[in-house]
Amino acid sequence: MANTNIQPEKASLAQRLADDEIDLLQLWQTIWRRKWSIITLMLVVMMLATLVVLSLTPIYKASATLLIEQKTAKAVSIEDIYGLEGGSSEYLQTQFELLKSRELAERVVRQLNLTLHPELDPRQQPEPLIDVRGLFSKFDVRDWLPMTTPDDLEETEEMTEARIFDQVVKSFMQRTTISPVMKTQLVKVEVEMADRRLAAQAANALANAYIESQLEAKLDMTQTATNWMNERLAGLKEKLQESERRLQEFREAENLVDLEGVTTVAGGELSQTGDRLIDARRNRAEAESQYRQVASMKSSGWQRLASVPAVMSNPLVQQFKAEEGRASSRVQELSRRYGPKHPKMISARTELNAASANLKAQVDQVVASIEREYQLATANERSLQSSFNQNKEQIQDIKRKEFKLRELQREVDTNRSLYDTFMTRLKETSATSDFEAVNARVVDPAVVPDLPVKPKKSLIVALAGILALMAGVAMALLQEFLNNTFKSTEDVENKLNLPVLGILPMLKGKERQDIARMFVKDEDKSFTESIRTIRTGVVLSGLDNPHKVLVVTSSIPGEGKSSVSANLAFAMGQMEKVLLIDADMRRPTVAKSFDFPVGTPGLANLVAGTARLDDCLHELGDGVDVMTAGTVPPNPLELLSSQRFAKVLEVLEKQYDRIIIDSPPTQAVSDALVLSTHANALIYVIKSDATAVPLAKRGVGQLLQNNAPVTGVVLNQVDIKKAKKYGYSYGGYYDYYGYSGSKEA
Repeated sequence: MANTNIQPEKASLAQRLADDEIDLLQLWQTIWRRKWSIITLMLVVMMLATLVVLSLTPIYKASATLLIEQKTAKAVSIEDIYGLEGGSSEYLQTQFELLKSRELAERVVRQLNLTLHPELDPRQQPEPLIDVRGLFSKFDVRDWLPMTTPDDLEETEEMTEARIFDQVVKSFMQRTTISPVMKTQLVKVEVEMADRRLAAQAANALANAYIESQLEAKLDMTQTATNWMNERLAGLKEKLQESERRLQEFREAENLVDLEGVTTVAGGELSQTGDRLIDARRNRAEAESQYRQVASMKSSGWQRLASVPAVMSNPLVQQFKAEEGRASSRVQELSRRYGPKHPKMISARTELNAASANLKAQVDQVVASIEREYQLATANERSLQSSFNQNKEQIQDIKRKEFKLRELQREVDTNRSLYDTFMTRLKETSATSDFEAVNARVVDPAVVPDLPVKPKKSLIVALAGILALMAGVAMALLQEFLNNTFKSTEDVENKLNLPVLGILPMLKGKERQDIARMFVKDEDKSFTESIRTIRTGVVLSGLDNPHKVLVVTSSIPGEGKSSVSANLAFAMGQMEKVLLIDADMRRPTVAKSFDFPVGTPGLANLVAGTARLDDCLHELGDGVDVMTAGTVPPNPLELLSSQRFAKVLEVLEKQYDRIIIDSPPTQAVSDALVLSTHANALIYVIKSDATAVPLAKRGVGQLLQNNAPVTGVVLNQVDIKKAKKYGYSYGGYYDYYGYSGSKEA
């Protein structure tokens, strides 16, 4: 028996894991089998695009080249005042924006009278497909404006002309492009129009209009600057005289003759006093350090004072201390040999006392000297500090006067410099005409273009073809993605995890009766061999335990399970005695397939007890008997679930080698689940390119959950030619042996 214990959940998980990888070959096959549809779509779109671009009006571009130079200012920073020139890229950017200005566009429109040109005049544009104004043409404007006067009508006409002029200017600005040449002072003035001669004229007119506007701006600035400088010159002269008067009054009030010399002498004295004050502070700090050392040890006795570094550094202290040490050593040496009253001991002690007295006296002198030095250093520091403060106040007073004097002098110098500058620039402006020089000129005037710049017909057609190709590929892949059906044996095995017992080719133009006996007639070799392949799979799957009862079912009606059951019965009949039972009592088809009259007793009559077994069995020949569904009962599921049906099967199993049951679909009713409990094997029929994957998964899952012995799957109604387009080759085996031809090999 086939591997039927695999749960559908596991198969689904395996499929999802496999789907994480993109099968490029499958994608290519999907695109390749729909190649003619994609190519047709691309060609149609390219033809439509060609027709569209041929109907478009060609647009020509004329280009004039301007050189915009930066110039140094000739007057009192007039360019800086008006922000027209500078030494950075902002100046050129400003000129580019001026070329795009509406004022220049209006000049060109007036100069070339573009308001009357058909390309720009809105009154000469093609009429729209639906003329809304025509719907109201029968109404006179004066009918719904009864109070309109001749003056109002004239104003309305003027507004209309102004509106037309505004639209023409905007349209012209949209057709104008200013393109700076990188890393140069050149700029291209480009105009795009359908009239190529007018495009060249407009480009040259715009460049010349820019130069003329610059000239006018220079002249206006020159006149404005001259008037402004004349007004400012009188005020500057008064300021200069007033500042000179204040400077002289300050000098006389402070008796200042040579302030720089006085400042130099006072500064020198202050510097010398400062140096002496620094030395005095250093000496006072040293003396204070020694004094504090001595003062901290004074209460501890003169012996401790003698150990202070400031005292010990005295040469006499060091000498007396050495003598005291020698006398002390002598006393210690003699004390080991003599007693305290020995003359030598008395003499040694006398020397020791004298040395100690000398050391004490010298220490007292050194300590007194340190105190005096500290007092003298402190007094000297205070004296120098007082002298320094006096010199500092004197210097500050001199500096205040010097600061005031320099402030007045700077004001005089500034006013004089500004006055002289204005006087010089005014004379230059009056004597020369530098302001009339323009810093722009036409380097390359526009010429009439020969070729249009747009539309780029070949590019548009090519892009349309590429987009159509991409859209066709996307539609093909989307259609393939949405087509969630079984198209090959690989699909069945991967998505259901069940073996495929065989495939049956599609039989076109055949009636139900012909299809049911297709194996017996042997008209289609490929169909006959496919049935034999299915028979072999069923027999081999039950080699150890032959399948006595075989159930054939599908997901939904119309998938060909009845045809598979009938032909498989005939194939089995060549080797053994077979009974075909039609258990689909809701939509019975076996009786119609073999032309049994209506009312022929069958399975329903036998189970219900209204007919005998012999009356329900009908011989078809070739070792095959058939039991139709019989009279359609109101409760087919109850009949199939009854014990009587089970007993009927037991009786039939003794009479026949193989029983093939045509079961109802799994998704319609539950009859197949009941019949599977009596079966030794179950064949699941799937219609190629029609049965939805979720339906088949759900049907197989229900059967497996009820422990149905699902042996395998039959892929029915396979269109071999279409499968070849899909990249699946099913006819190769039969073609090799000549079974797919019209004649036998």
